[in-house]
Amino acid sequence: MVRKDVKVKEVKAKSVLTKSRLAGSDYVINPYSGCAFGCSYCYADFIRRFTGHTSDEWGSYVDVKINAAEILEKELKRLAMKVQGQSLEPTVLIGSVTDPYQGIEAKYQITKKCLEVLSRSNCLASFSILTKSHLVARDINVVKKIRNISVGFTITTTDDEVSRLLEGNSPPVSLRLKALDQLNQEGVSTYVCVNPLLPHFVDNERRLRELFSAIRQSGNREIWLEHINLGGNKLRRIKAVLKKETPKVIKYFEVAKSEKYKADLNRLLFRILRDYDFEIGGGGIIDHKRRVIITNKANSYKKVKSGWRVEVIM
Repeated sequence: MVRKDVKVKEVKAKSVLTKSRLAGSDYVINPYSGCAFGCSYCYADFIRRFTGHTSDEWGSYVDVKINAAEILEKELKRLAMKVQGQSLEPTVLIGSVTDPYQGIEAKYQITKKCLEVLSRSNCLASFSILTKSHLVARDINVVKKIRNISVGFTITTTDDEVSRLLEGNSPPVSLRLKALDQLNQEGVSTYVCVNPLLPHFVDNERRLRELFSAIRQSGNREIWLEHINLGGNKLRRIKAVLKKETPKVIKYFEVAKSEKYKADLNRLLFRILRDYDFEIGGGGIIDHKRRVIITNKANSYKKVKSGWRVEVIM
């Protein structure tokens, strides 16, 4: 379901498969524009100025790309011809600036239709889905027909109250963990994005360990870690939410912009990660704002996108 105050508009997309500037992805697919989840920390609000929604609050609108599957089928054929004979498969992320399983997907099923296109395609690419919704479990049978695909969940906490506070209308994190466990039991490849790393972890190692433990117990083995990006108006949105219910927490987010905070969190993460058998996605901790991948092992990454660099800390 989607809130009644969210503006929903059906649009026809000119393109669905687009080149990516994200670490770990060569291309992205976004079945919707805008996202009714409206997470306070979401970096994707920048997309408003490119889609005619500059005056709309993030989370207040969704544009439904009703022809997405039709366009995607044509674009995948072109991509298949382009990469034919290449030794390295391109990576395609579904849901880079929208959640492909936000509530309106239950009605329109645009994401499901796109997945059905992927299941028929002979394009030699690797695909991944990223969502905050347990609705993805609805499409397990379609996902299992796709040659090379993984399903990822954004999970930033084990506390439903924290997710309710910071992640707008997203489903409770407890439902995501259950869906993650279900996908693993069905043999679907999964990963988890702790994106963003919430700032209270520096002062509360126990919560960070609880988070890693819950993710590991689901059967998941791959984890992506990314520092919180507080550029633009994201800090303003977060403060507006926290001010109403827990103003004392605001100070943690203000501190999170400093390089000292990031360095302290990096050291804490690498120390704790030694106790868990995770594969670290992207080769290290991602700082998207600075376009940096932080690692504690030299040559632990396969490739770095143009414009990105690697920092090795010991």
